[in-house]
Amino acid sequence: MKLLGSASISQYLKGFIQIPDPSPTVDHAYQAGRAIYSSPIRFFDPLTVTPASFQTTFSFQFTTNKSSSPGNNGMAFVIVPDEFTVGRPGPWLGIVNDACDHYKVVAIEFDSSHDPKFGDPNDDHVGINLGSVVSFKTANISTSSESETNAWNSLHDHDSIHRAWIMYDGHKKWIDIYFGVDGDSVPSKPILSTPLDLSPFLKEYMFVGFSASTGDSPQTHNILSWNFSSTIQASLNVPLKHICHRNIAHQVSRYSTSINHTHSSYRPSSFMIFMCIVVLCTLTIFNFYCNTTKQSESERSLAFYFPDKKQRPQSHPLSKPRRFLMLEIYRATKRFSKMEVLASDSRGVLYRGTLPNGSHVSVKRFSTEFLMINLNWTQVLKRISSITQVSDHHYQGLAPIRGWCCDNNRETILVYDYYQNGSLERWLFGLGVLPWTRRFKLVKDIAEALCFLHSKEVTHRNLKSSSVFLDTNYNAVLGDYGFVFFQHLGKLSKKAVDVFGFGMLVLEIVAGKRRIEMITEDDDKEEMGVLEFAWRMHEKGEIVKVVDERMERNVNSEEAIRVLEIGLSCSLSEISNGRTSMADVVQLLDMLNPVPVLPPSRPAQLLPENCGVFSL
Repeated sequence: MKLLGSASISQYLKGFIQIPDPSPTVDHAYQAGRAIYSSPIRFFDPLTVTPASFQTTFSFQFTTNKSSSPGNNGMAFVIVPDEFTVGRPGPWLGIVNDACDHYKVVAIEFDSSHDPKFGDPNDDHVGINLGSVVSFKTANISTSSESETNAWNSLHDHDSIHRAWIMYDGHKKWIDIYFGVDGDSVPSKPILSTPLDLSPFLKEYMFVGFSASTGDSPQTHNILSWNFSSTIQASLNVPLKHICHRNIAHQVSRYSTSINHTHSSYRPSSFMIFMCIVVLCTLTIFNFYCNTTKQSESERSLAFYFPDKKQRPQSHPLSKPRRFLMLEIYRATKRFSKMEVLASDSRGVLYRGTLPNGSHVSVKRFSTEFLMINLNWTQVLKRISSITQVSDHHYQGLAPIRGWCCDNNRETILVYDYYQNGSLERWLFGLGVLPWTRRFKLVKDIAEALCFLHSKEVTHRNLKSSSVFLDTNYNAVLGDYGFVFFQHLGKLSKKAVDVFGFGMLVLEIVAGKRRIEMITEDDDKEEMGVLEFAWRMHEKGEIVKVVDERMERNVNSEEAIRVLEIGLSCSLSEISNGRTSMADVVQLLDMLNPVPVLPPSRPAQLLPENCGVFSL
């Protein structure tokens, strides 16, 4: 088994799979995890376009605190295309996340929460999900009944051990789902039975396992036993008779001619063999010389910083960036396919790429309009080198740079590690609402990563929600570094602009609004950005109104106000000695020091809200 996210193997309960990890040191609210079989299984024959048939049965049990009320909890049997993606917590059941565009996934959910926006019939149902968290077919467990002793039970019966049987016929394209009590025989009637063609949602090889999540009222999902088997019909292409006879005749003719000419064949002399070897060696040396002399000055400068850039990916250390060929990038992104687009803005497009060794990368292709800036490639390479030296410390909060590609100034491309859960921007402004505990943890992750970066005398230069990514455990990772820094900011240091960017990011996270989003006060028709709105509320003594109202009561107001005040202190002008350093910010977030007293009103000297974002 391969465990992802908040999944664990119990050390005390005979090796049961548990999602989330029930350890008392872990926050059990809003967790998601997967436990999958570590080897892929062939689920689809692309030649005959036929899905595999499979049968699976598993026993499971939900456990929760007696005083907790049910909310946003559930588990699913899943067939997924990879072994590293984890979906969102809460009602998403860990099946998909905001980065899962065009994600091929099949899920049979056992949902103990009622979410009408997802079409749930009640808080006790079974559903079939295809590429989405919304079930296309559901069955109510609590309203089902059967005259036999194998009566269906409820998912809310935490004292019982449930058992599910899922049987799919790939030839007939039909699925039957049975639900009952562990230890009993298979019920005579399925709880859900329907025609189902899985072909559009299957790749040739897929992974199987379980996905589960918790919401604001956590429960533990225990998988006690599991059996899975599948069959897929093999196709044999039998050639026609006349093709077989023709091939045999060709082989007979070929070998007969070879035997007849064996004794009359010409044997070259030793002198001729020697001359051939000399000619081949000469041509090889000449070709090597020509290729060496064709290196441009820019390529030689590249070799100065990364002398072994010509090595292939298989033999190249992952921690050392290299220069990619344009053909490699072209193939990795499937010709820059729209299906591989992860994000886009005025700077360029971010693609998902797959290297020949199977590893996934993020490919940032900058737009031609943005590249009108005169880039100094020597400085860019020095910057890549400095970031690489910092990321070599194996600090998890910084995304390493895999490499770059520069095609005679027509194309500028950077290659990063790929993070399956996407960017913070998608989580903040996409579907669903991030809980406060998760937001506070992300703020601390970002502050610690930026502090570590500054401690190595390196700056980020492009801090915003789209340049912060979430790893498989939903920890924040800084990436998409800036490579151009304009000198029009006067006496402000590069670290100061990073601190300001952090302050703006903090306001976005707490308010749940983009920095350029126009906000209107209840008693005022004036529109303002999130920074101005936060200062306005601070002046009125109503800064709590900045907190994202979608979180409702599930927020620690004291923590939220403290984080907002830290964000505002980061926006103060460095000239007035008001801005704090990132080392100070980390201590403030750890509640070690009091937050510096803010001025009663917004200072006249504030950085412009778009400061520091004009960087590559």
